[in-house]
Order: sequence, then C-alpha cells, then structure tokens
Amino acid sequence: MPSFDIVSEVNMQEVDNAVNQAQKEIATRFDFKNSKAEIVWDKKTIKLSGEDEFRVQTLAEIVQGKLAKRGVSLKNVDMGKREVAALGSARQEIKFVQGIATEKAKPITQAIRDGKFKVTAQIQDEKIRVTGKSRDDLQAVIAFVRGKDFGLSLSFNNFRE
Repeated sequence: MPSFDIVSEVNMQEVDNAVNQAQKEIATRFDFKNSKAEIVWDKKTIKLSGEDEFRVQTLAEIVQGKLAKRGVSLKNVDMGKREVAALGSARQEIKFVQGIATEKAKPITQAIRDGKFKVTAQIQDEKIRVTGKSRDDLQAVIAFVRGKDFGLSLSFNNFRE
C-alpha cells in the first residue's frame, strides 16, 4: 500500500552555515567592537552571551535573520528565555525542535481523519505515517496538511508505492 511520512526536521548543516555567517557579521560590526558578545554552536543548541541584554537581543535577531535566509523555518526554533546576571551580563539559548511530539501529532492526525480522506494516519515515534490505497488520496492529504498551520514546519518524505 502506498504511504509517506510527515516529519518535522531541521537541516543542521544550514544551521551551522547560518551560525558561521552570524559570527562573521559580529566580528565586523562596529557596535560589537571591543565587546564580549559571542555565539557558541554545540551541534544541538546555540548559546548567545553578551555584556548586556541589548547585545544578546541583537545577537538573537542576527541569528534569526541568518537562519531565515538559509531556509531554516523559524517555527522549529525554540528561543529560550533571556537570562540577565547580577552584573548585567546576559545569555540566551536557542534550541531546535526535531520530530513531532505526540501532543503536536494528535491534532494533525485528527485533522486528517476529519478531512474524510480514505487514508489512515498513525503516530510512530516522532513522525506520522499516512497509508492509503491510491497515490491520489495521499497527494490530497499532502495538499491538505500544507494548507493548514499546525505550528511546526512539516515536510513529507519516504513516499512509497
């Protein structure tokens, strides 16, 4: 039976490229000259730190802009809370949502069921498997899901006959 998977993934290579571009921009910007602002990328999170809250906010805006230009959906970016220390220095963590959590997957599968398509949608780990008898039904489901906003950047892969 034909099937495909609905997934929510972030291309980490594009994130790496965006962080490198942001670090280059900070090195050349006049307002960051002689300041202790830095962006640290540890392959899972981006850690921003600066000598005041304004600089960390500016760092976050730079990183978001670079991520958007590289095609990384900001729906999958979790901007952590900005923390300010006693001496005025600040930091912030940016995490990435990989996979579809069960509480986010349930509304998607319910919407597919409510759409009266001749398919079945099952939650499997951090993805949703949609199975149907014809390719046309599956393509209709893809168009339907693309037309709705579920708060995540969804992509479709593993299309099988």
